[in-house]
Amino acid sequence: MSNGSGVPARLVFERVSRRFGAHAAVHEVSLAVEAGEVLCLLGPSGCGKTTLLRIAAGIERQDTGRVLIDGAEVAGPDQVLPPEARNVGLVFQDYALFPHLTILDNVRFGLAGRPSAEARETALSALQAVGLAELAGSYPHRLSGGEQQRAALARALVPQPRVLLMDEPFSGLDTRLRDRVRDETMALLRARGATAVVVTHDPEEALRIGDRIALMRAGRIVQLGSPEDLYQRPVDLEAARFFCETNEFAGRIEAGRVVTPVGSYPLDGPAAAARRPDGPIVAGVRPHDLVVLTDEAGAQGVAATVVDRHFLGGADHLDLAVEGIEATVWARVPVPGRHRTGERVRVSVDGGRVLVFAT
Repeated sequence: MSNGSGVPARLVFERVSRRFGAHAAVHEVSLAVEAGEVLCLLGPSGCGKTTLLRIAAGIERQDTGRVLIDGAEVAGPDQVLPPEARNVGLVFQDYALFPHLTILDNVRFGLAGRPSAEARETALSALQAVGLAELAGSYPHRLSGGEQQRAALARALVPQPRVLLMDEPFSGLDTRLRDRVRDETMALLRARGATAVVVTHDPEEALRIGDRIALMRAGRIVQLGSPEDLYQRPVDLEAARFFCETNEFAGRIEAGRVVTPVGSYPLDGPAAAARRPDGPIVAGVRPHDLVVLTDEAGAQGVAATVVDRHFLGGADHLDLAVEGIEATVWARVPVPGRHRTGERVRVSVDGGRVLVFAT
């Protein structure tokens, strides 16, 4: 395949499968990652996302199917190129820095074969780009988790790979540091126009960084699309649950309306995409889409009682006992302290936010 160093490439999986004994880790996956795109492979542990990434890298060999980079086969029936011949960069969850090498030498490791002075200058430039130039002479154990992650990123980027593959790159960082390092990393990747595949089990992270998200389950891609598509129009109830806790109500479609225990609404918004005939459905309502009002004259909605209240800083999480519904209903209200435990309230929903699924 052509070198094309530094030019973002298109990565394609064609009907890729991989089994471990009786377990199908990846099953018939076909997926195209466009040049310059950041695609997130999202799903729970064991769904096949890391196996798919390892197949793209050449660390794992598929049983069937092909992997292509800009139309050139790097893994298939005819040939399997080793990782070093694919011009891909790798960033692992544990960063995999060499403990006996300085940060500069870790980064320079990816430039083997270049003249020493040129390799040093290029490595220093990469460290400057990730804000670590002053730590070039330090060893990995002297760096914080965020600094180690940035060093690993510099090492992956310095050979100017055509595709960058990242396996849970931010999961080892504490929450506050994770947001900052992730934002800095993605800003750098987008400035370079890099093609990147990022494995994550965190739906919020996928929504935040992905141009598109491939949601995986049991070795298959169950939904592929923009963050807005997957969040607002989940393909099934399990997909909706994965992105957010969801209240689930037995309901019906009747004459173009969604009839639920918390109200009747026109079949529009996310529900309209279902185009379902009249009959039973499950209506999903996310906690922040429930409207909770004080039970006073003229208040709209179904009668309910606040069973418990949990303060979340910028919002309250309410556990509600709603008339006609056995299960506890969850609501997230944006004004903390507005409602108290034991208070009678009214509950309604913006009809355009009701998710509709087959029973």
